[in-house]
Amino acid sequence: MRRSGPGLGAINKKKLAQAKYKNKGTEIAEDQFAQMTKQLEVFRNNLEEFAANHKNEIRKNPAFRTQFQEMCASIGVDPLASGKGFWSEMLGVGDFYYEIGVQIIEVCMSTQHRNGGLMTLNELLQKVKATRGKTKQAQDVSLDDLMRAIKKLKILGNGFALHRLQDGRYLIQSVPAELNMDHTSVLDNAQSCGYTSVNILKSELKWETERASLVLDHMVKEGLAWVDDQNKDGRLFWFPGLLPDNAPTTS
Repeated sequence: MRRSGPGLGAINKKKLAQAKYKNKGTEIAEDQFAQMTKQLEVFRNNLEEFAANHKNEIRKNPAFRTQFQEMCASIGVDPLASGKGFWSEMLGVGDFYYEIGVQIIEVCMSTQHRNGGLMTLNELLQKVKATRGKTKQAQDVSLDDLMRAIKKLKILGNGFALHRLQDGRYLIQSVPAELNMDHTSVLDNAQSCGYTSVNILKSELKWETERASLVLDHMVKEGLAWVDDQNKDGRLFWFPGLLPDNAPTTS
């Protein structure tokens, strides 16, 4: 009578071989993990040494600070994660961004009556710099610094958010309004001149009247847009946050 399959001994031998391969694979993985952990620790030590040697340039030069932040991110180090410890004591990095965060809040609150809680990041940068003054003690601030500080403000809820327009500019939203894709499309449409209308949205975005009216009415209700009924061609919706600070606006 012929045997239809491998015997018990062959099966056990195969299982034993598989167990050995598995154990060897686990051993190799653990060894690689240990080596990577050791290498990462060396990188972190070198990063701390680099920071100590270049602390003045990191604090005073925004472009150099941005490169330093990117270098930190590449090995999983976040100098902004805590206001305590090496980074805060050596560089004051954590305190620096917390300070900027407070100034961002102050600027946004003081301008909400004018812009409805939307402001371009470039305008915010100008106002934060003006707030900080031009003293020798004040560290220079960049757009990258503002964006990092704004991300930290998310702990306060959905009141602070960044929106990227099609022309590459960023808007900071400082009111707790939910903006969906339609709202973003309206902002993109109005980015060049600061206003739009139902007819413009129908023509350029191919929207139905009901859709355009619903979105625009919501943005007016949230205080993000102002209504202008003085235009002879129909109602316009202005977005003060898209206009230069010294541009004339209609309320």
